[in-house]
Amino acid sequence: MKKSIEYAVSACLCGVNCKYNGGNNYHEKLMEFLEGKDYVKVCPEVSGGLPVPRISCEITEGKVINREGQDVTEAFCLGAEKELKKIKDAGVRLVILQSRSPSCGKGIIYDGSFTGQKIPGNGIFVRKLKEAGIACMDVEEFVSSRTES
Repeated sequence: MKKSIEYAVSACLCGVNCKYNGGNNYHEKLMEFLEGKDYVKVCPEVSGGLPVPRISCEITEGKVINREGQDVTEAFCLGAEKELKKIKDAGVRLVILQSRSPSCGKGIIYDGSFTGQKIPGNGIFVRKLKEAGIACMDVEEFVSSRTES
């Protein structure tokens, strides 16, 4: 029987330059925790065919719209489906996600105005994970849960 991989992690948190601006969100504490553990890197936006770098996107009225007003919801949904399949195939038990992203934001996302305002909500990938019953945590939530005594 195939061994399950316990974690999937937003690739940007691992130092992969896949953010909209071509950078990453390397998270030292998370990477220290993951050292020596098997995990899968995921980036729904790249998996959905979006380039790096790309125009920044936010969720507005249930659709993912880029700063230039283009609807890119289809690419976000396609990438979320592909990464969900990868996670299911690997038997992942917990997905650790980048905060506020229109894909991976959990609990809080940007409001669609491109002004830095945040609102309660989930990114497209988080919605798919929840529908599939797969546990997920925002990276800050995960790291703080590991350091609380």
